[in-house]
Amino acid sequence: MPSTASKAAAKKASPALNPEVFGLKVGNHQLLRLAYDAYLAEGRSARASTKTRGQVSGGGKKPWRQKGTGHARVGSSRNPIWRGGGIAFGPRGNQNFTKIISTNAKRLALRQALSLAAADNKLVVLPSEPVGIAKTKDMALFLSKHAAGAAQILLAVKSKTPELERASRNLSYVDLVNARYLNVYKLLNADAVLLTPEALAVIEQWLGRAGGKGQS
Repeated sequence: MPSTASKAAAKKASPALNPEVFGLKVGNHQLLRLAYDAYLAEGRSARASTKTRGQVSGGGKKPWRQKGTGHARVGSSRNPIWRGGGIAFGPRGNQNFTKIISTNAKRLALRQALSLAAADNKLVVLPSEPVGIAKTKDMALFLSKHAAGAAQILLAVKSKTPELERASRNLSYVDLVNARYLNVYKLLNADAVLLTPEALAVIEQWLGRAGGKGQS
């Protein structure tokens, strides 16, 4: 168990976080919800597709003559009100579920999600890069040291190497992501967000005021 002095030293050694990225006060979560739903909508595909009466096989012959039978007149057994008929207003497989939000809104939502993670003490800046980790066992030990007890860990690095991907591939509770591809969905679902020093620099340059385009 680390002593109080060692904890204080570690806290002092950790880099200061940019308040423009990690220090926002989030009073309204509407933008976070919009960015969260937009991410899910991007992965949604229109798989359901039904056939109209013109696409259902059969039904070419008139079931009975027009008059004199006592039945209502009908032209095809494949009309939508008959069993086995076509679907009148069913899905056609061409629906677009995409939700469009601006670049400014996306980046603001990311800053809000990072600020919430920092405020909830879920954000951990690693003291160094995970160099030399190429086995699942080593990755598990590394993560247990910095995020013990977390059910879902988001590990952000500057660039994903084949060694890191191989080491984290079989850990179902670990999500390895390039820092430049962080999104609100993964940030909000993570119990612990681990940032390497290089990933922190990328995020602050990308989302900070000095990042240029897309700031709000």
